Amino acid sequence: MNYDAIVIGGGPGGSSAATRLARGGRRVLVLEKERFPRFHIGESLLPYCSEIFEELGVAEKLNAAGFPAKHGAQFWLGTGAKMTGFAFRQGKFTRFHEAIQVERSRFDDLLLRHAESCGVDVREEFSVTRYERIGEGMTVSGTDRGGGSQTFTAPFVIDASGRGNVTGNQEGIRVPNPRLKKLAVFGHFKGVQLDADERGGDTVIVRLENKWFWIIPLSRAGGDTAGSSNKVSVGLVMDRDEFALEKCSPEKVFWKWVKDSPPMIDRMRQVTTAEAIQATSDFSYRNRSFYGPRLVRVGDAAGFIDPIFSSGVYLAMFSGKLAADAVHASLQSGDDGSARFAKYEKRVNAAMNIYSEMVDAFYTTPFMELFLEPRNKWELSAAINAILAGELEGGWRMKWRMRLFFLLVKVQHRFPLVPRVNFSAFTGGTVRPLAAMEPRRVDSV
Repeated sequence: MNYDAIVIGGGPGGSSAATRLARGGRRVLVLEKERFPRFHIGESLLPYCSEIFEELGVAEKLNAAGFPAKHGAQFWLGTGAKMTGFAFRQGKFTRFHEAIQVERSRFDDLLLRHAESCGVDVREEFSVTRYERIGEGMTVSGTDRGGGSQTFTAPFVIDASGRGNVTGNQEGIRVPNPRLKKLAVFGHFKGVQLDADERGGDTVIVRLENKWFWIIPLSRAGGDTAGSSNKVSVGLVMDRDEFALEKCSPEKVFWKWVKDSPPMIDRMRQVTTAEAIQATSDFSYRNRSFYGPRLVRVGDAAGFIDPIFSSGVYLAMFSGKLAADAVHASLQSGDDGSARFAKYEKRVNAAMNIYSEMVDAFYTTPFMELFLEPRNKWELSAAINAILAGELEGGWRMKWRMRLFFLLVKVQHRFPLVPRVNFSAFTGGTVRPLAAMEPRRVDSV
């Protein structure tokens, strides 16, 4: 079969790009190295994903899947002394007010199957080993599930291979962020205590001095009433080197820091585990280029930032949409796409820069001091709310407010505009012993 585009990777970025092209009448091949459904973290979505769902024609299927609604996010100091919450519908600059929390095995599989239903040729368990530009086309080579070698040809390639970064690694253009050498320790749990009403669907972030926890509801017991969760993703993000110095299992490290934070203790007292606690590298990087002649990179194959603001899936789908449009226009014009891909890179880099600046600041104390004491003077809180929802192209009205906010963070470093925070006010000495808090394992939830 003759293809117009080959997409490497069937995650949210690859599925989005492939579906958009197929719905535009293009012939698309997706090469995915795993067999879906498969486990994946990064389960919290942003409200601005909903616009892309509608454009892809998949919104109705996602609504029917019953994923929990996410109306906002909470940020807690690890001592429990302070917290602040953001409700997306309260953001003046926020056009979309609700997101979903997803179990990625189900969500990613739904998107990939939707791509198939739109006419995309999906080949799972196909490991791409190399790509090449040959004349006015591209070849992608690899091995199929039976171990056989195959090569496919198309005018364009979209690399959506995630942190596998197939084409970036082949070209040697991956540039790690030396300040963000992180590691995530995580699992799925039953019995996590959630808030009442719609707040039970919030993403909850608990910030310790140099590490943080996420709590992401994946399903609820009893609808939107207060009580325990049915299944929740809970993870700890910390420095890789500190984890290595612990010299113990991911499970021991995880529970050591749970018992050092009252907000985590309150939510994790009566949990059982549904998935074994495990660790994964969480290194931030960006490729020096997001494109080449007849090649464009999307999502984590362009760059990976940090999971703190749940931007990963949205950036993947946002960039997948832009990449598909650039490829479609280049096919119409009969060129190699370089000029369009350069504009694509500029837009995606600008979007990534917004979250990169937020992430770098998040790991500083002055940022947290201001963040946990929100003021809506000059509508700064409204601008931050919009960023947390996924507003990446809000123009000057957003830009000057964010510049002012980061200026205030610098001022806070020298002159306290709001009270200082103390990350070590709680020592963990009055809670139950660690062993008493480690849950038993259950096979399903």
